[in-house]
Amino acid sequence: MNSVLQQFFDPAFWYSVVRVSTPLLFGTMAALICSIAGTVNIGIEGMMLMSAFTGTIVASFSKNPWVGLLSAVASAVVVAALLAYFHLNLKTDVVIAGVATNLLSSGLTVFLLFTITGEKGTSAALRSYVIPRIEIPILREIPFVGKVLSGHNVLTYLAIICVFLIHYLITKTAFGMNMRAVGENPQAALSVGISVKRMRYYAFLLSGLLSGFGGAFLSMGYVSWFARDMTAGRGFISLAAQALGGKSALLSAAGALLFGIAESVGITLQSLRIPSEITNMLPFILTLGVLLLYARVRVKTHSRIQEQ
Repeated sequence: MNSVLQQFFDPAFWYSVVRVSTPLLFGTMAALICSIAGTVNIGIEGMMLMSAFTGTIVASFSKNPWVGLLSAVASAVVVAALLAYFHLNLKTDVVIAGVATNLLSSGLTVFLLFTITGEKGTSAALRSYVIPRIEIPILREIPFVGKVLSGHNVLTYLAIICVFLIHYLITKTAFGMNMRAVGENPQAALSVGISVKRMRYYAFLLSGLLSGFGGAFLSMGYVSWFARDMTAGRGFISLAAQALGGKSALLSAAGALLFGIAESVGITLQSLRIPSEITNMLPFILTLGVLLLYARVRVKTHSRIQEQ
C-alpha cells in the first residue's frame, strides 16, 4: 500500500495526469463555448470519435500525420456544422440531435473501418502515424516540474494554450462579449443587432474545432491506432467538467484535470490487482457525483431566486 501511495508523489504519475487530461481539456473547452452561447453540445463525443477515425485513416494513406490532423479537425467541424444545422435551422431539440450525432459517428466509423480495413475493432491493419512529442529545453531541466510538463505530445501543449486563449476570447474580446450576450439574454442581443443564430453557429463550429483536436490526440497521440468507440465517454465527462467549472475557462480546465486525476488514480490502483473493470469506473462515478452536485446547486439557486 505504501508503494502505491508513493506513486502519487512520483513525477510519472502527474505526467500521466497531464497526458490523460489532454482530450478532456479540448472537450471541456468545446462544451464551454456552446454553454457561453446559451446552448449545449451533446455531440462532443461523436465529434471526437469521428476525428479520431479520420485522423488515423487519412494519415495512414497520406503518410503524413499533419495531413491526418487537419483532416481529423475538419471532420469534427463538419459534424458540428451538421448538428448546428439540425438544431438551428430545422429546430430539432439540441439534446436529441446531439445523441443522434453520437450514434451516427459510432456506427459510421465502424462501417467505414470495416470497408477500408476489413476489421471492425481497430485500425491495426494500417500503418499508423502519430503527432510527435517535444522536449522543452529549459523546462525539462527543472526538478520534478520538468519531468511532469516536458516531453508531451504537441497537442497536449496546444490544449493548455487553448485554455488561456478561450479564457481571453470569452472575457476580453467583442466576439466573446457578443457570445455571452446571446447566451444570457437572446432577446436583448437581438435588439442591439447581434444575430443569435449566427453566434450559435460560430459556437458549434468552434466547439467542433476543439473536439477535433481532442479526438485526433486519442488516436494519434495517446495511442497510435483507432479503436471502435475509443472516446469511451470522454465527451460526456467533458460536459460534466464544464458544469463543474461553470462559465469560467480556468475553472472548467481545473474540472478536466480533476477527472484526469481520477483516471490516473484508476490506472495506478491496478497495481493492487484490483480488476480494471472496477478502476475504470472511477471517472464515471466522479461524473455522476459532479452532475448530482451541479443539479442540487441549480435547484437551490432557482429556489432562492423564486423566493426573492
